[in-house]
Amino acid sequence: MSDPISLPLADLHAELGGKMVPFAGYSMPVQYPAGVMSEHLHVRDKAGLFDVSHMGQVVLRGDGAARALESLLPVNVVGLAEGRQRYGLLMLPDGGVADDLMFANRGDHLLLVVNGAMKHADMEILRAGLPGQSVEMLDGRALLALQGPLAETVLEAMVPGVAAMKFMDVRSFDWNDADLWISRSGYTGEDGYEISVPVAQAEAFARALLASDDVMPIGLGARDSLRLEAGMPLYGQDLTADISPVEADLGWAIQKIRRTGGDRAGGFPGADRVLAELDNGPKRRRVGLLPEGRAPMRMGVMLYGSDTATAPIGTVTSGGFGPSVGAPIAMGYVPDGTVTGTVLYGDVRGKRLPVTVTDLPFHQPRYKR
Repeated sequence: MSDPISLPLADLHAELGGKMVPFAGYSMPVQYPAGVMSEHLHVRDKAGLFDVSHMGQVVLRGDGAARALESLLPVNVVGLAEGRQRYGLLMLPDGGVADDLMFANRGDHLLLVVNGAMKHADMEILRAGLPGQSVEMLDGRALLALQGPLAETVLEAMVPGVAAMKFMDVRSFDWNDADLWISRSGYTGEDGYEISVPVAQAEAFARALLASDDVMPIGLGARDSLRLEAGMPLYGQDLTADISPVEADLGWAIQKIRRTGGDRAGGFPGADRVLAELDNGPKRRRVGLLPEGRAPMRMGVMLYGSDTATAPIGTVTSGGFGPSVGAPIAMGYVPDGTVTGTVLYGDVRGKRLPVTVTDLPFHQPRYKR
Protein backbone atom coordinates (compact mmCIF):
# COMPACT_ATOMS: atom_id res chain seq x y z
CA MET A 1 0.00 0.00 0.00
CA SER A 2 1.20 3.51 -0.79
CA ASP A 3 1.85 6.01 1.99
CA PRO A 4 -1.05 8.33 2.89
CA ILE A 5 -1.04 11.67 1.08
CA SER A 6 -0.38 14.76 3.21
CA LEU A 7 -2.98 17.51 3.28
CA PRO A 8 -1.95 21.03 2.20
CA LEU A 9 -2.27 22.09 5.85
CA ALA A 10 -0.20 19.20 7.24
CA ASP A 11 2.29 21.53 8.98
CA LEU A 12 -0.51 23.46 10.64
CA HIS A 13 -2.13 20.26 11.90
CA ALA A 14 1.20 19.19 13.41
CA GLU A 15 1.62 22.60 15.05
CA LEU A 16 -1.87 22.33 16.54
CA GLY A 17 -1.13 18.88 17.97
CA GLY A 18 -3.36 16.95 15.61
CA LYS A 19 -3.23 13.16 15.96
CA MET A 20 -2.86 11.98 12.36
CA VAL A 21 -4.40 8.76 11.01
CA PRO A 22 -4.84 7.28 7.52
CA PHE A 23 -8.25 8.07 6.03
CA ALA A 24 -9.43 7.87 2.40
CA GLY A 25 -5.80 7.62 1.28
CA TYR A 26 -4.76 10.75 3.20
CA SER A 27 -3.07 11.47 6.51
CA MET A 28 -5.75 13.35 8.44
CA PRO A 29 -6.24 14.64 12.00
CA VAL A 30 -8.61 12.43 13.97
CA GLN A 31 -8.48 14.76 16.99
CA TYR A 32 -6.53 17.55 18.65
CA PRO A 33 -5.40 17.86 22.30
CA ALA A 34 -8.86 19.04 23.46
CA GLY A 35 -10.28 15.63 22.51
CA VAL A 36 -13.27 14.45 20.51
CA MET A 37 -15.90 15.26 23.15
CA SER A 38 -14.75 18.86 23.59
CA GLU A 39 -14.41 19.37 19.85
CA HIS A 40 -17.91 18.04 19.21
CA LEU A 41 -19.54 20.22 21.86
CA HIS A 42 -17.59 23.29 20.72
CA VAL A 43 -19.08 22.95 17.23
CA ARG A 44 -22.58 22.69 18.70
CA ASP A 45 -21.96 25.75 20.91
CA LYS A 46 -19.60 28.00 18.92
CA ALA A 47 -17.65 27.18 15.73
CA GLY A 48 -15.21 24.54 14.52
CA LEU A 49 -12.78 24.46 11.60
CA PHE A 50 -12.44 21.23 9.61
CA ASP A 51 -9.84 20.49 6.94
CA VAL A 52 -11.70 18.46 4.32
CA SER A 53 -9.19 18.95 1.51
CA HIS A 54 -9.24 15.20 0.83
CA MET A 55 -12.62 15.69 -0.83
CA GLY A 56 -12.68 15.88 -4.62
CA GLN A 57 -13.55 19.20 -6.25
CA VAL A 58 -14.68 18.56 -9.82
CA VAL A 59 -15.56 21.14 -12.48
CA LEU A 60 -18.01 20.11 -15.20
CA ARG A 61 -18.23 22.28 -18.32
CA GLY A 62 -19.83 21.96 -21.74
CA ASP A 63 -23.00 22.63 -23.68
CA GLY A 64 -25.88 21.00 -21.88
CA ALA A 65 -23.75 20.06 -18.86
CA ALA A 66 -26.71 20.13 -16.47
CA ARG A 67 -28.88 17.89 -18.65
CA ALA A 68 -25.94 15.55 -19.18
CA LEU A 69 -25.34 15.24 -15.44
CA GLU A 70 -29.03 14.39 -14.97
CA SER A 71 -28.38 11.19 -16.91
CA LEU A 72 -26.26 9.99 -13.99
CA LEU A 73 -28.18 11.46 -11.02
CA PRO A 74 -31.85 10.98 -10.03
CA VAL A 75 -32.22 14.65 -9.09
CA ASN A 76 -33.24 17.89 -10.76
CA VAL A 77 -29.97 19.31 -12.08
CA VAL A 78 -31.44 21.33 -14.95
CA GLY A 79 -33.70 23.30 -12.62
CA LEU A 80 -30.95 24.31 -10.19
CA ALA A 81 -30.63 28.09 -10.26
CA GLU A 82 -27.29 29.84 -10.62
CA GLY A 83 -25.75 30.46 -7.23
CA ARG A 84 -27.41 27.43 -5.65
CA GLN A 85 -26.23 23.99 -4.53
CA ARG A 86 -28.01 20.64 -4.18
CA TYR A 87 -27.37 17.18 -2.73
CA GLY A 88 -27.02 14.46 -5.36
CA LEU A 89 -26.47 10.73 -5.78
CA LEU A 90 -24.22 9.22 -8.43
CA MET A 91 -26.02 6.08 -9.48
CA LEU A 92 -25.04 2.56 -10.54
CA PRO A 93 -26.93 0.42 -13.10
CA ASP A 94 -28.48 -1.86 -10.46
CA GLY A 95 -29.89 1.05 -8.45
CA GLY A 96 -27.10 1.20 -5.86
CA VAL A 97 -25.19 4.39 -5.15
CA ALA A 98 -21.66 4.96 -6.44
CA ASP A 99 -21.25 8.06 -4.25
CA ASP A 100 -23.19 10.92 -2.71
CA LEU A 101 -22.09 14.43 -3.54
CA MET A 102 -22.89 18.12 -3.67
CA PHE A 103 -23.23 19.99 -6.96
CA ALA A 104 -23.45 23.74 -7.46
CA ASN A 105 -24.45 25.92 -10.39
CA ARG A 106 -21.66 28.48 -10.71
CA GLY A 107 -22.91 29.99 -13.96
CA ASP A 108 -20.47 28.85 -16.63
CA HIS A 109 -19.81 25.51 -14.94
CA LEU A 110 -21.04 23.03 -12.35
CA LEU A 111 -18.88 22.36 -9.30
CA LEU A 112 -19.15 18.91 -7.75
CA VAL A 113 -17.75 18.01 -4.33
CA VAL A 114 -17.34 14.24 -3.98
CA ASN A 115 -16.11 11.94 -1.22
CA GLY A 116 -12.34 11.63 -0.94
CA ALA A 117 -12.24 7.83 -0.93
CA MET A 118 -14.42 7.66 -4.05
CA LYS A 119 -13.20 10.60 -6.11
CA HIS A 120 -11.05 8.64 -8.57
CA ALA A 121 -13.79 6.06 -9.16
CA ASP A 122 -16.27 8.92 -9.53
CA MET A 123 -14.09 10.53 -12.18
CA GLU A 124 -14.15 7.33 -14.22
CA ILE A 125 -17.95 7.19 -14.02
CA LEU A 126 -18.32 10.88 -14.88
CA ARG A 127 -15.94 10.81 -17.82
CA ALA A 128 -17.45 7.62 -19.24
CA GLY A 129 -21.01 8.83 -18.76
CA LEU A 130 -20.56 12.42 -19.94
CA PRO A 131 -19.01 12.30 -23.41
CA GLY A 132 -18.57 15.74 -24.91
CA GLN A 133 -18.30 17.37 -21.48
CA SER A 134 -15.14 18.66 -19.81
CA VAL A 135 -14.66 16.91 -16.46
CA GLU A 136 -11.70 18.26 -14.45
CA MET A 137 -10.51 17.36 -10.96
CA LEU A 138 -9.05 20.45 -9.32
CA ASP A 139 -5.67 19.89 -7.63
CA GLY A 140 -4.81 23.43 -6.62
CA ARG A 141 -7.56 24.16 -4.12
CA ALA A 142 -7.97 23.19 -0.47
CA LEU A 143 -11.40 22.77 1.15
CA LEU A 144 -12.23 23.97 4.66
CA ALA A 145 -15.48 23.79 6.60
CA LEU A 146 -16.43 26.30 9.29
CA GLN A 147 -19.38 24.91 11.24
CA GLY A 148 -21.40 26.01 14.24
CA PRO A 149 -23.81 28.72 15.42
CA LEU A 150 -21.05 31.35 15.48
CA ALA A 151 -19.67 30.47 12.03
CA GLU A 152 -21.58 33.34 10.42
CA THR A 153 -20.24 35.93 12.87
CA VAL A 154 -16.64 34.73 12.53
CA LEU A 155 -16.60 34.48 8.75
CA GLU A 156 -18.53 37.73 8.16
CA ALA A 157 -15.81 39.61 10.08
CA MET A 158 -13.23 38.30 7.60
CA VAL A 159 -15.32 38.06 4.42
CA PRO A 160 -18.10 40.67 4.42
CA GLY A 161 -21.22 39.50 2.63
CA VAL A 162 -21.35 35.86 3.69
CA ALA A 163 -23.98 36.60 6.35
CA ALA A 164 -26.51 37.36 3.61
CA MET A 165 -26.19 33.84 2.18
CA LYS A 166 -28.93 31.30 2.86
CA PHE A 167 -28.59 27.53 3.24
CA MET A 168 -27.24 26.01 0.00
CA ASP A 169 -26.29 29.36 -1.53
CA VAL A 170 -22.92 29.49 -3.34
CA ARG A 171 -20.94 32.65 -4.05
CA SER A 172 -17.40 33.80 -4.82
CA PHE A 173 -15.57 36.26 -2.57
CA ASP A 174 -12.12 37.84 -2.41
CA TRP A 175 -9.96 37.61 0.70
CA ASN A 176 -6.46 39.12 0.52
CA ASP A 177 -6.45 38.45 -3.26
CA ALA A 178 -7.51 34.83 -2.71
CA ASP A 179 -10.50 33.71 -4.80
CA LEU A 180 -12.83 31.98 -2.31
CA TRP A 181 -15.68 29.74 -3.47
CA ILE A 182 -18.08 29.57 -0.53
CA SER A 183 -21.22 27.51 0.00
CA ARG A 184 -23.47 27.80 3.03
CA SER A 185 -23.57 24.10 3.82
CA GLY A 186 -21.83 21.36 5.76
CA TYR A 187 -22.22 17.90 7.24
CA THR A 188 -22.64 18.54 10.96
CA GLY A 189 -26.28 19.55 11.36
CA GLU A 190 -25.17 23.09 12.20
CA ASP A 191 -25.20 26.31 10.24
CA GLY A 192 -21.89 26.92 8.53
CA TYR A 193 -19.86 27.20 5.38
CA GLU A 194 -17.61 25.16 3.13
CA ILE A 195 -14.83 27.23 1.63
CA SER A 196 -12.72 26.29 -1.38
CA VAL A 197 -9.49 28.28 -1.25
CA PRO A 198 -6.34 28.21 -3.40
CA VAL A 199 -3.70 26.03 -1.73
CA ALA A 200 -1.20 28.91 -1.70
CA GLN A 201 -3.47 30.95 0.61
CA ALA A 202 -5.07 28.09 2.54
CA GLU A 203 -2.81 28.18 5.59
CA ALA A 204 -3.07 31.95 6.02
CA PHE A 205 -6.85 31.75 5.71
CA ALA A 206 -7.09 28.89 8.22
CA ARG A 207 -4.86 30.72 10.69
CA ALA A 208 -7.01 33.85 10.38
CA LEU A 209 -10.12 31.81 11.25
CA LEU A 210 -8.38 30.06 14.16
CA ALA A 211 -7.31 33.43 15.54
CA SER A 212 -10.89 33.84 16.76
CA ASP A 213 -11.45 32.64 20.33
CA ASP A 214 -14.70 31.10 19.11
CA VAL A 215 -13.04 28.75 16.61
CA MET A 216 -11.44 25.41 17.49
CA PRO A 217 -9.77 22.93 15.09
CA ILE A 218 -11.88 19.81 14.69
CA GLY A 219 -10.79 16.30 13.66
CA LEU A 220 -12.38 13.27 12.05
CA GLY A 221 -13.65 11.87 15.35
CA ALA A 222 -15.96 14.78 16.07
CA ARG A 223 -16.84 15.09 12.39
CA ASP A 224 -18.22 11.54 12.58
CA SER A 225 -20.16 12.01 15.82
CA LEU A 226 -21.63 15.31 14.58
CA ARG A 227 -22.91 13.84 11.31
CA LEU A 228 -24.22 10.75 13.15
CA GLU A 229 -26.26 12.92 15.53
CA ALA A 230 -27.58 14.80 12.49
CA GLY A 231 -28.70 11.51 10.92
CA MET A 232 -26.48 11.94 7.87
CA PRO A 233 -25.26 8.82 6.05
CA LEU A 234 -21.56 8.13 5.58
CA TYR A 235 -20.66 6.65 2.22
CA GLY A 236 -19.05 3.25 2.62
CA GLN A 237 -21.12 2.48 5.73
CA ASP A 238 -24.70 3.79 5.64
CA LEU A 239 -24.69 4.18 1.87
CA THR A 240 -22.97 1.75 -0.49
CA ALA A 241 -23.04 0.30 -3.98
CA ASP A 242 -25.61 -2.25 -2.74
CA ILE A 243 -27.96 0.25 -1.10
CA SER A 244 -30.51 2.29 -3.05
CA PRO A 245 -31.39 5.91 -2.25
CA VAL A 246 -34.88 4.83 -1.15
CA GLU A 247 -33.50 2.18 1.21
CA ALA A 248 -31.16 4.84 2.61
CA ASP A 249 -34.22 7.02 3.34
CA LEU A 250 -32.98 9.64 0.86
CA GLY A 251 -36.13 9.77 -1.21
CA TRP A 252 -36.44 13.46 -0.23
CA ALA A 253 -33.44 14.14 -2.49
CA ILE A 254 -35.30 12.88 -5.58
CA GLN A 255 -37.51 15.70 -6.80
CA LYS A 256 -41.00 15.12 -8.23
CA ILE A 257 -39.85 15.96 -11.77
CA ARG A 258 -37.58 12.86 -11.79
CA ARG A 259 -40.16 10.49 -10.30
CA THR A 260 -42.86 8.44 -11.96
CA GLY A 261 -45.18 10.85 -13.79
CA GLY A 262 -42.67 13.70 -13.70
CA ASP A 263 -41.64 15.60 -16.82
CA ARG A 264 -38.14 14.09 -16.69
CA ALA A 265 -38.89 10.86 -14.86
CA GLY A 266 -36.20 8.18 -14.87
CA GLY A 267 -33.41 8.23 -17.40
CA PHE A 268 -30.69 7.56 -14.81
CA PRO A 269 -28.84 4.31 -14.00
CA GLY A 270 -30.96 2.01 -11.85
CA ALA A 271 -34.14 4.02 -12.51
CA ASP A 272 -36.38 0.94 -12.69
CA ARG A 273 -35.46 -0.17 -9.18
CA VAL A 274 -35.45 3.31 -7.65
CA LEU A 275 -38.80 4.37 -9.11
CA ALA A 276 -40.40 1.06 -8.13
CA GLU A 277 -39.16 1.47 -4.54
CA LEU A 278 -40.40 5.06 -4.43
CA ASP A 279 -43.84 3.88 -5.59
CA ASN A 280 -44.10 0.63 -3.63
CA GLY A 281 -41.58 0.84 -0.82
CA PRO A 282 -38.21 -0.93 -0.39
CA LYS A 283 -37.57 -4.15 1.50
CA ARG A 284 -35.37 -2.43 4.07
CA ARG A 285 -34.84 1.12 5.25
CA ARG A 286 -32.27 3.13 7.23
CA VAL A 287 -33.47 4.12 10.70
CA GLY A 288 -32.19 5.59 13.91
CA LEU A 289 -31.34 3.28 16.78
CA LEU A 290 -31.05 3.95 20.53
CA PRO A 291 -29.09 1.24 22.38
CA GLU A 292 -30.07 0.69 25.99
CA GLY A 293 -27.43 1.53 28.57
CA ARG A 294 -24.06 3.15 27.88
CA ALA A 295 -22.43 0.66 25.52
CA PRO A 296 -22.36 1.82 21.86
CA MET A 297 -23.40 -0.49 19.04
CA ARG A 298 -21.02 0.01 16.15
CA MET A 299 -20.92 -0.86 12.47
CA GLY A 300 -21.44 -4.55 11.79
CA VAL A 301 -23.57 -5.39 14.84
CA MET A 302 -26.37 -7.70 13.68
CA LEU A 303 -29.95 -6.95 14.73
CA TYR A 304 -32.51 -9.57 15.76
CA GLY A 305 -36.25 -9.45 16.32
CA SER A 306 -35.93 -11.02 19.78
CA ASP A 307 -33.24 -12.02 22.27
CA THR A 308 -33.60 -15.66 21.17
CA ALA A 309 -34.06 -15.28 17.38
CA THR A 310 -31.49 -17.12 15.29
CA ALA A 311 -31.81 -15.19 12.01
CA PRO A 312 -30.83 -11.50 11.91
CA ILE A 313 -33.27 -9.03 10.39
CA GLY A 314 -30.97 -6.05 10.11
CA THR A 315 -27.59 -4.54 10.82
CA VAL A 316 -25.99 -1.48 12.36
CA THR A 317 -24.06 0.63 9.84
CA SER A 318 -22.88 3.50 12.06
CA GLY A 319 -22.75 3.84 15.80
CA GLY A 320 -21.03 5.57 18.68
CA PHE A 321 -21.62 7.93 21.57
CA GLY A 322 -23.59 11.11 20.87
CA PRO A 323 -22.05 13.86 23.04
CA SER A 324 -24.98 16.24 22.50
CA VAL A 325 -27.48 13.45 23.12
CA GLY A 326 -25.61 12.14 26.14
CA ALA A 327 -26.12 8.52 25.14
CA PRO A 328 -25.10 5.90 22.57
CA ILE A 329 -26.74 6.34 19.15
CA ALA A 330 -26.64 4.36 15.93
CA MET A 331 -28.10 4.00 12.46
CA GLY A 332 -28.82 0.83 10.60
CA TYR A 333 -31.09 -1.11 8.27
CA VAL A 334 -34.25 -2.92 9.32
CA PRO A 335 -37.24 -4.26 7.38
CA ASP A 336 -39.31 -1.45 5.86
CA GLY A 337 -42.37 -0.75 7.98
CA THR A 338 -40.60 -1.35 11.30
CA VAL A 339 -42.25 1.33 13.42
CA THR A 340 -40.64 3.79 15.78
CA GLY A 341 -40.48 2.34 19.28
CA THR A 342 -39.89 -1.24 18.15
CA VAL A 343 -37.35 -2.97 20.38
CA LEU A 344 -34.77 -5.09 18.58
CA TYR A 345 -31.68 -6.85 19.90
CA GLY A 346 -28.11 -6.27 18.82
CA ASP A 347 -25.50 -9.00 19.15
CA VAL A 348 -22.56 -7.33 20.95
CA ARG A 349 -19.70 -9.75 21.66
CA GLY A 350 -22.13 -12.65 22.01
CA LYS A 351 -24.66 -10.82 24.18
CA ARG A 352 -28.11 -9.73 22.97
CA LEU A 353 -28.66 -6.12 24.04
CA PRO A 354 -31.91 -4.19 23.47
CA VAL A 355 -32.00 -1.30 21.00
CA THR A 356 -35.03 0.84 20.14
CA VAL A 357 -35.91 2.00 16.63
CA THR A 358 -36.26 5.79 16.57
CA ASP A 359 -36.74 8.64 14.13
CA LEU A 360 -33.83 10.52 12.63
CA PRO A 361 -32.14 12.88 13.27
CA PHE A 362 -30.99 12.69 16.88
CA HIS A 363 -30.04 16.38 16.75
CA GLN A 364 -32.30 18.75 14.83
CA PRO A 365 -30.30 20.64 12.15
CA ARG A 366 -30.04 24.41 12.57
CA TYR A 367 -29.63 25.84 9.08
CA LYS A 368 -30.26 29.43 7.96
CA ARG A 369 -33.14 29.09 5.52
